[in-house]
Amino acid sequence: MKKIAIFASGSGSNAENIINYFKNDTENVVKIVFCNKPDAYVLERAKRLNVPTFVFGREEFFHSDLVLNELKRLDIDLIVLAGFLWKVPDAIIDAYQNRVINIHPALLPSYGGKGMYGMKVHEAVIAAGEKESGITIHHVNNHYDEGATIFQAKCEIDPGDTPETLATKVHALEYEHFPRVIKEFLDNL
Repeated sequence: MKKIAIFASGSGSNAENIINYFKNDTENVVKIVFCNKPDAYVLERAKRLNVPTFVFGREEFFHSDLVLNELKRLDIDLIVLAGFLWKVPDAIIDAYQNRVINIHPALLPSYGGKGMYGMKVHEAVIAAGEKESGITIHHVNNHYDEGATIFQAKCEIDPGDTPETLATKVHALEYEHFPRVIKEFLDNL
């Protein structure tokens, strides 16, 4: 049985979608949800879905081995970032080489990097007059949004689209593809 740890910072709709996708899987399981915000809604979602959670602060994440030790204790095989906004420390990246993946709400390498997340990405894409956007599922390395691409899916941007309507299109791609790509990734571990 391969074990997944999801890291999330906010609402957790992608985390919930992933948990539901794997709930009847006999080969893979979402073992835990890690969160850096004690009031994030993802914690409520995880509780409702009977998935344990682990909440940590900035000091614990960046200046101790608390999170890394918990990952090791649970024998985690894959770390999935689903709306997690902090840069993952080198110690975790090194311990889970090529086993930390993220989803980004744009077609990397464009519209990535520090500070480019959520609605900020959609606003930048619309402001630039792009004709398409989408999602990028990628490996996480020591630099924001620079890990190797695993999968991309595109959507058209219509002339009347706003950042909000684009966000809806991108979320649909996330929900459709992210769990399936995680499953394929695990099958090849």
